[in-house]
Amino acid sequence: MTSRGELERETWDALRELVLDRYGRRREVAEALGMSFSKVKALRRLLAGPLSMRELSAKLTTDPPYLTLLLDDLEARGLVLREPHPQDRRAKMVSLTAAGRAEAKRAQRILDEPPEGLRRLDEADLADLHRVVSLLNRD
Repeated sequence: MTSRGELERETWDALRELVLDRYGRRREVAEALGMSFSKVKALRRLLAGPLSMRELSAKLTTDPPYLTLLLDDLEARGLVLREPHPQDRRAKMVSLTAAGRAEAKRAQRILDEPPEGLRRLDEADLADLHRVVSLLNRD
């Protein structure tokens, strides 16, 4: 008989595999945009509006030197702008260009597309899955 702890770990492993590995959305979006998923994440984080480099670094959970390299590439592609912070001359603000906004939205459309397996579920199973995932997201 499987213990509760084992069942929890097996369920977590199955969810991780489903979301991160099986459907390969990260790979799909990276290939579609021709850049690493880290760069795609940066673009998506900026959809809500400009952020300071410090704020963006925190949202991406990355260190400032790596963020600088990432932004160098995105800026060279014409997808982001770095400008002086309006209140702190030591800081820089990062914002999307029109092309960057379009690429971020394109990435979001790819990531938002439900995988085939989810579309194959009947309505009752889909409702059950939604209920359970909603419960997990309350924590």
